[in-house]
Amino acid sequence: MSHQGLSVAQITSRHAVIGVIGLGYVGLPLALTAAEAGFSVIGFDTDPVKPRKIGAGESYFRHIADARIAAARSCFRATTQFSHIAECSAVLICVPTPLDDHLQPDLRFIEQTVITIAPHLRPGTLVVLESTTWPGTTVEVVKPLLEAGSGLMVGVDLHLAFSPEREDPGNDQFSTRTIPKLVGGYDAPSRDLAVALYEKIVEQVVAVSSTQVAEMAKLFENIFRAVNIALVNETKVILDRMGIDVFEVIRAASTKPFGFMPFWPGPGLGGHCIPLDPFYFTWKAKEFGLNPRFVELAGEINRAMPAWVVGKVQDCLNQHGKPLKGSRVLMLGVAYKADIDDIRESPALVLLKQLEAKGARVTYHDPHVPVLPSSREHADIAGRQNQPMSADHDCFLLVTAHSEFLAAEILAHGVPVVDTRRLLPPGPLVFPA
Repeated sequence: MSHQGLSVAQITSRHAVIGVIGLGYVGLPLALTAAEAGFSVIGFDTDPVKPRKIGAGESYFRHIADARIAAARSCFRATTQFSHIAECSAVLICVPTPLDDHLQPDLRFIEQTVITIAPHLRPGTLVVLESTTWPGTTVEVVKPLLEAGSGLMVGVDLHLAFSPEREDPGNDQFSTRTIPKLVGGYDAPSRDLAVALYEKIVEQVVAVSSTQVAEMAKLFENIFRAVNIALVNETKVILDRMGIDVFEVIRAASTKPFGFMPFWPGPGLGGHCIPLDPFYFTWKAKEFGLNPRFVELAGEINRAMPAWVVGKVQDCLNQHGKPLKGSRVLMLGVAYKADIDDIRESPALVLLKQLEAKGARVTYHDPHVPVLPSSREHADIAGRQNQPMSADHDCFLLVTAHSEFLAAEILAHGVPVVDTRRLLPPGPLVFPA
């Protein structure tokens, strides 16, 4: 390096100041974990509510306790002022990477972040991208923007690495600290410095040979899940026609102690990773003249599941002598998985819109989501509020298996239930989907 900057000695002595950009489901746990490891951490977010809540010791996620944020405030502060990047010797970027309306990668949040921070970077700073993206993004997109905006050269004046986030909100078995961290560097010094930093924050760091390997490893983790979920979803549709319970089949297959890993069907895919990541891979593959048909087929199957569930709701209502149009449907759960408040890419939101498009009157009950927040994809349903379970409905649609959803309580209302999660025991009111 031509300038003195971040060093292993600074990391070891905890004199390095870490900036975390994006204080969402990935950035906030990372910032807290770094602060708990003894580092001074500055969190950055364009939403002024988040720094204000952090300053007050309040959490804005149900799975992160207020007490944890309050305890970290001696080392952790948050701001909307990106000029404070100049105080940081390491900058970790944790911003969203959605798809656009044509299912192509949308890197605008990464690009805007890099353009914003570049003028404030000091020589010797380590920049690490954590946002999930296609292999090559760090070198092909981030590096030139950093250099153009800062006047500094990556590999000479700046360190650059990629370390994919592996957050699983609400998972009590694995946390930011205990999930192994992949790290790939633009060059060996960048990799080694990033490894040294993360080794002080998490329990295990796995170095790989390049940023591209680290980027693709994250995509492959979620492509693996998406493809296998598509397999069980397609199998569910076929076995439903055959009158065979796919859940019982999977449980039976799971008794094999080797060579089998259970995946479970559902009403569609949710979360920020699994529904999106395969499309980042297929988009990049087409640049090389290749068409990953297997992955694209999995995406088609998973994206078709909400429409199949809508058909099951219609069948259930028909069985009870009611049309879908005008019927009152209460969705049980809108979070994309159990016991969290995260509705990103939740199939529940797609189901809600598809049901309403067919004339149903749809409300929802979710103890974790009191109000539907605004989003680019679902701004038209933002502001809808959690409603209680009651007999004043024609059908319940169980989408998310929250632990608060007890079979006896649900069935006590006497309302037929379309159960997409096999949470309820067989009975006259239960319509498996």
